[in-house]
Amino acid sequence: MAATLLRCAAVLCLLACGAATAADPPAPNAPPLVISGSRYRAPAFDLPFSVDRVDPQPRGQPGIDLSEPLSGVPGLAIQNRQNHAQEPQLSSRGFGARSAFGVRGIKLLSDGIPATTPDGQGQASSFDLDVLGHIEVLRGPFASTYGSNSGGVVQLFSRDGEGSPRLSGSTTLGSWATQRERVTLEGGDGHIGYLVNRAHYETDGYRDHSAAQFEKSFAKLTLRPDADTRLALIYSDLNQNGTQDPQGLTWEAYRQDPRAVSATTLLFNTRKTVDQRQGGLNLERRVGEATWQTTLYSGTRRVLQFQSIPVAAQVNPRQAGGVIDFARDYQGIGSRWIQPFDTGLGRFTATAGIDYDRSRDDRQGYENFIGDSLGVKGALRRDERDAVTGTSPYLQLAWERQDFRLLGGLRHNEVAFDVDDHYLANGDDSGRVTYRKTTPSLGATYALTPELNVYASWARGFETPTLNELSYSGPDGSFGFDLRPATSEQVELGIKALLPADGHLNLALFHILTEDELVVASSVGGRTRYQNAAQTRRQGLELGLEHALAAHWRLELAYTWLDARYSQAFISAGEPIPSGRRMPGIAEHSLFARLEWTPRPAISAGLEGQLRSSLEVEDDNQARAAPGYALANGYLRVEQRLRPWTFSQTLRVNNLFDRDYVGSVIIGEANQRFYEAGAGRSWYAGVDLEYVFE
Repeated sequence: MAATLLRCAAVLCLLACGAATAADPPAPNAPPLVISGSRYRAPAFDLPFSVDRVDPQPRGQPGIDLSEPLSGVPGLAIQNRQNHAQEPQLSSRGFGARSAFGVRGIKLLSDGIPATTPDGQGQASSFDLDVLGHIEVLRGPFASTYGSNSGGVVQLFSRDGEGSPRLSGSTTLGSWATQRERVTLEGGDGHIGYLVNRAHYETDGYRDHSAAQFEKSFAKLTLRPDADTRLALIYSDLNQNGTQDPQGLTWEAYRQDPRAVSATTLLFNTRKTVDQRQGGLNLERRVGEATWQTTLYSGTRRVLQFQSIPVAAQVNPRQAGGVIDFARDYQGIGSRWIQPFDTGLGRFTATAGIDYDRSRDDRQGYENFIGDSLGVKGALRRDERDAVTGTSPYLQLAWERQDFRLLGGLRHNEVAFDVDDHYLANGDDSGRVTYRKTTPSLGATYALTPELNVYASWARGFETPTLNELSYSGPDGSFGFDLRPATSEQVELGIKALLPADGHLNLALFHILTEDELVVASSVGGRTRYQNAAQTRRQGLELGLEHALAAHWRLELAYTWLDARYSQAFISAGEPIPSGRRMPGIAEHSLFARLEWTPRPAISAGLEGQLRSSLEVEDDNQARAAPGYALANGYLRVEQRLRPWTFSQTLRVNNLFDRDYVGSVIIGEANQRFYEAGAGRSWYAGVDLEYVFE
């Protein structure tokens, strides 16, 4: 499998480079601007780290989650669980791969508002792809400039309402009774802009017991009272009621029927309900040559989740029950001052800022049974008030002179945990702990030619335990005061090349050493304890290519080689793990390729290929690894314009050859239900309609 992947990557790269030299195409256009990493607008081409900008493209995708727009970003792995009760598994160079739920170890932001709590646990399900302006994906050393638990950064930016008022709507139908509708109103002039969107989604799901239904709303008001000021008011909400959770399967059960679920899943009717609302304010003000930027936000999130923990396991008085019920309120502020100035030594840009984030949970746990009735809210087993606060001042300085650019920074991170246990029948699990760490970063870029840059970067980072990992990791199952944050050191070397027709070629080599990696100490009776035990090493290569092969044809390619291993022996769940074992949940090779044909602006069609090597599912690498796979997808889009109307139709077919494959894995699942099946052949057909009020 590895040899096949490498051959495919080499052939596709040679084809693209050959096409670039065989023709005499126009000169490269200006590279896209990004703010991730440097925090001020700069060409991604000039920055000394890996950062990609992803613009929305109509390719027939239903617009459900981040696995759709981000599949072609090298170094980023998104495993679609086919389970809307859990977030897609998202990892960046291996950071976040161990997450059993939510997104772990990657900073998620939407319009500057964190979708990641201060302890590093994130939820991307609230993101609204209908209003997407663009996405920025930052990988490598400079991700640490976003604080603790930032192994990578994914930032979404909604578009501003602009131009004549437009009313648009769409409907999408697909496999497994999938249905999605949305309606959008937007417009604006130089002083005010507005964007309002409402979307509904429902599906029976590919797997048994995986039906889902949710509603999303988004509103944005942009004000420009003068030429130097921009103010954006943003509101969003998510209502997700009774989403079924199919959970994982053992290897034998997966081979017998990939769409099946375990008996306990059905007995306890595993499901999840989410209700989230948040509002934010972005203010940007130019003061002479300087810029002041501030983001304020506040929100609430309510989660009710029914798990399949057996009744017998809840006999243990330390067990917290099989129903999770919490109400969270969260708020924060991020503010920075960006000051450029010119000297005889070159141009400097100084950025000084501070981020403050706080979340507070009113959290209960209940038994998931009453007598013989299963899958219901029973007796109280947990009652806590949990607070996590993050405070991080930072300073960055950039220097540019002719063909050389230097960027460096310092960030001081302080993350405080406070657990107040109100359920004392099984002991007092209260606890407080604060982690502090200052992380430096340094990078340099040199322009060999106007179209070719080389760069190098280095940084230190750290990753605190999450609140869930701290909760029961003490020696007697109490609060884990002794858990230490994992610390890392990263180095990256790379080449960036601009190609004609908005093309580019990016190549990055990286090496990451991590100390005090968090691993499972024991998993008994529904409670998982964590420990600091492992030293890990990640090294790899990323290749990203986008280029026009010929008139009307365009190729995109993303290849990642990632060798992630434990470099020190340790004990996990009572079992010795020798050094050299592969880290679970991380593919050594992955490849994405897209060939798109656009004979005219109103017609586009494309073929996509996805390859991934095997995934280990537990630390010792003894259980059956999830096999690698190769998939093919196709899409077609047609548009008609009859002013003031615009009509478009899309058709998409995923997994064209109906291959069985494991789409994602649950790392170290106590019952060996590691495997979550990917979807078989699926189709989506959509119709869009837009009217412009001229």
